Amino acid sequence: MKHFVQELGLSVPKGRDGLMGIYNGEEFVFEESSWTLWNYVKMFWNYGLNALRMTMWVEEVLDKFISIYRYQAHDFAFSSSEALLHALGGAAFMQMLNQTIEESMQEAGFSQKFIREIVTPVMRVNYGQGVGINGFVGAVSLAGAGSGLWSVEGGNKLVCVGLLYASKAQPIPSTVISVEETTRPRGRSGETMKLYQVTYNSTFGVTSDLYDIIVMATPLHRKIANITFRNFKPPIPEFSKPYQEIVATFVHGNINTSFFGYPDPSTFQLSAIFTMENPKLFVNSIGVVSPVEDKAKAAEGSPVWKVFSARPLTKAQLDVLFSSYDSVESKPWLAYPHYSPPEQCPPLVIHDHVYYVNSIECLASAMEMSAISAKNAALLAHHRWYDRTDKIDQEDLHEKLKTEL
Repeated sequence: MKHFVQELGLSVPKGRDGLMGIYNGEEFVFEESSWTLWNYVKMFWNYGLNALRMTMWVEEVLDKFISIYRYQAHDFAFSSSEALLHALGGAAFMQMLNQTIEESMQEAGFSQKFIREIVTPVMRVNYGQGVGINGFVGAVSLAGAGSGLWSVEGGNKLVCVGLLYASKAQPIPSTVISVEETTRPRGRSGETMKLYQVTYNSTFGVTSDLYDIIVMATPLHRKIANITFRNFKPPIPEFSKPYQEIVATFVHGNINTSFFGYPDPSTFQLSAIFTMENPKLFVNSIGVVSPVEDKAKAAEGSPVWKVFSARPLTKAQLDVLFSSYDSVESKPWLAYPHYSPPEQCPPLVIHDHVYYVNSIECLASAMEMSAISAKNAALLAHHRWYDRTDKIDQEDLHEKLKTEL
């Protein structure tokens, strides 16, 4: 994603620093201070060396995972999400995929208190689930909770808009209804060739076109993309992995600090609240969001808060969370898979020349993961079309590339 931003000439503004607290439904078990050294002292006092060890543990996972950029730079591709993961981290990564983040961290020696009070809230804000998610997506979630996160000036969507324009593609604004395998004569020889007929509903009505290669870049989930596969032999199964619904509620107003144990609003300095698992709590997280344009505007007037919850917030709940507000926008959406290891990823190759980018979401759902999977699908489609098997699912790539260089 950083490469795309650079290539498209987009800018990454400085993020606004804020303080975070972890709330258990009764009180804050941890609150950040503006004094960094004091944060380290509090972390050590509460959790010993767990926080430092977590940073090192996540870095170890990421150091292995970033090999994918080197492999893709040399045009290597993988025919399944599991094959990609195994090429990067071997048996250790596959074990993380097939056990929970809680089990992975317990095996690594992290305390249950640290997992309950620090790790669980991070999972709840990033994936709307607890420490029952798989170990690999859990590590990605912890990496996303660290410093160094960034956004694009004007909104992250500018990356997609810019890439579409730069690719010189000819987009057809329409809704795909079905994909059907069909055959057509190849010249006068009497031979036939396989093609895919895509039927879609456009402004001109129901239309169809023929294609050699199809790339599905949307979750094949009936509530997200209701696409029918016709005339495939063997038939393409329906991928039944459920997606986790999350509700994002944006509130322009003032948070009710008394609810969180701060009768005097002037003493409340937090801009992000993560929550532990507690049946009484009806939110996963609350945080101030900055405008996509000028970050300085965020300091003017009442802030805009983003609330993640499992269900839509009632007016009574909003009145508990906020002392005053003048606008509320709510968006329920199927945000990411519901993770429940052991994971079985949907196939990346769902037919001869039909590829499924979103297969990688079973490993972890994130913009960067989608970008990696898209590049892998493009390389894989190219190599399989031209029968370049030497570039697909190669073992020991690290050693091979070291020898070549």
